[in-house]
Amino acid sequence: MPTTVSQRERYKRPFDLLILALTHLLLAPLWILLWTGIPLLIWLEDRGPIFFRQRRIGKGGRTFYVLKFRTMVVGADKIGPVWTVEHDPRVTRVGRILRKTALDELPQVLSMWKGDIGLVGPRALAADEQLTLEGSIPGFEKRLQVRPGFTGLAQVYNKTDAPASKLRYDLDYIERMNPWLDVNLLTLSVFNTLLVRWDSRSGKRE
Repeated sequence: MPTTVSQRERYKRPFDLLILALTHLLLAPLWILLWTGIPLLIWLEDRGPIFFRQRRIGKGGRTFYVLKFRTMVVGADKIGPVWTVEHDPRVTRVGRILRKTALDELPQVLSMWKGDIGLVGPRALAADEQLTLEGSIPGFEKRLQVRPGFTGLAQVYNKTDAPASKLRYDLDYIERMNPWLDVNLLTLSVFNTLLVRWDSRSGKRE
């Protein structure tokens, strides 16, 4: 008998909380180093704000705010929500390192504890981006059936920035999601960070 999306998703919140609790307990010194060292490096470079705050669209179309470590020069957002490109001059020196390692996403852990996002799932998009793509790509709203994630199938395996391609990965994940797949994606994500192997974030905005 086929299972529904809500049935397949039941494991995710307990799973997320367990992984978060274990990693915070076992890796406490590393967390302290990251939470103190990264803000200090950002501030020392240009004395600007540490965090970047943005409204995102989550499960069921609900809006919430995420925090990220700032990777662009102060005032970059004044020119509007434009796509970043490789070697974007607005990205700071510290920001380039944070983006290549995905450590700029670290503050989203706060959103995980709150339950706005999970460890694995479709990436939560900015509100204007989600609405624009819903109007141009049929079925794009289907990715909102589940809680968005810190990492996901599209982030690990997709090799293009085409939204339609990412959507196929997102919908594939929704159909196949299970704890073992999540563990696999989390493991690969950790390796990508350790090996500085995340692709250039062209097509993603701060």
